[in-house]
Amino acid sequence: MTRILIVDDSAIDRKLAGSQIEKHTDWTIEYATNGLEGLEAIRRDQPDLVLTDMQMPEMDGLELCQAVRREFPGVSVILMTARGSEEIAMEALQAGAASYVPKRSLRLQLVETARRVLSARQDDRVQREVLRRMQSRVETFVLESDLDLLLSLSRYLQLALATQWGLDLSARMQIGMALEEALLNAMYHGNLEVDSKLKEEDFAAFYQLADERRAAAPFRDRRVFVEVRSTPLGVSYTIRDQGPGFDHGKLPDPTALENLDRPCGRGVMLMRAFMDEVHYNDQGNQVTLVKQSPREIPATL
Repeated sequence: MTRILIVDDSAIDRKLAGSQIEKHTDWTIEYATNGLEGLEAIRRDQPDLVLTDMQMPEMDGLELCQAVRREFPGVSVILMTARGSEEIAMEALQAGAASYVPKRSLRLQLVETARRVLSARQDDRVQREVLRRMQSRVETFVLESDLDLLLSLSRYLQLALATQWGLDLSARMQIGMALEEALLNAMYHGNLEVDSKLKEEDFAAFYQLADERRAAAPFRDRRVFVEVRSTPLGVSYTIRDQGPGFDHGKLPDPTALENLDRPCGRGVMLMRAFMDEVHYNDQGNQVTLVKQSPREIPATL
């Protein structure tokens, strides 16, 4: 049984998050009112996932995230952010949190985000010994605008890199979340040309329009192209769509505190938080994500 720990000093927010989990899943839920109490609960019985508020007494979300990363690297953390906690949230993401959900979007994003994070933990370990001995890799993929295919590719790539570099679960999850966001942007905003502003106005309308365009010309014939270049020193992921592109110079800075709570900037923020470099081509229909290896892997193991 999947176990979720919700940590929040607000009884209303705890109830809201818990009700969404109960409504849409059969997961078991435990609650804590601050980070210190949450950490004690994790030490008693490790959950599969921790959902935590950022601003709390005793121990805040950043301190809890750091403690979980240090003591329980196999436990994933998702941040629940409110206005005023943006700066702490950015530090927590960099300290090891797997993702975040704005509190005003809990009803729409919490369960989906939790499922994505949990699913990434359950990947197959086939060929792990082979990947651990790999010294370089160049792979190319051409995929339809299919959500399941894109998410499966993301999980395959993060598992391959985690094994090759010997990454812990938290580092692997961060790379995976950045990849997923880049792939989803290529599908939704690139190939299907669904404006991100619609997501701020109406989540349901955003996904309904995407489903309609996925079956209509010319959108249905477009593909997502992915090239991966990996060595023991670093990896680059180049993701290109067949949409018209956009002027990335006009893209609002998603890492700015005033933009962190906007749903439409979430993907770019996660890419920049978890990758060392993020580059767009001139047309704006291709992004390259670069991650440096935490250490050099010997030529022979």
